[in-house]
Amino acid sequence: MSRVPSLSSPFLLGFDEIERALDRVVKGADGYPPYNIERCERCSGQPEKLRITLAVAGFTRDQLDVTIEENQLVIRGRQQDDKARQYIHRGIAARHFQRTFVLAEGMYVLGADLKNGLLSVDLARPEPERIVKTIAINEHE
Repeated sequence: MSRVPSLSSPFLLGFDEIERALDRVVKGADGYPPYNIERCERCSGQPEKLRITLAVAGFTRDQLDVTIEENQLVIRGRQQDDKARQYIHRGIAARHFQRTFVLAEGMYVLGADLKNGLLSVDLARPEPERIVKTIAINEHE
């Protein structure tokens, strides 16, 4: 089955990179760890704030990485098997994960917090500047 490009309208110019980023995000999404994205209450004059919360029970701060790579927020978790333990039953596996979120132009990370098995990453989305520019029309005869 071939995929129809979602940004193929002739009125959408220069969005090729966005389409490639969307393809990367869809291919990398396996459902683990589960996450929420919420809009935080806006304070007067402050930019809009968003919070991404991931359920990362069993991971320590040292096993988690939060990075910005180009225009993407990348959250990675790495756990190692404890070779010294002998399990009678093992229902909790040591896992690795990578969760990627594409950030819109101008968005930035305010900080990250790990509490009670939940990793929260706060983001700010400033209002874009409203710019109107008049383009001169040259006349040739």
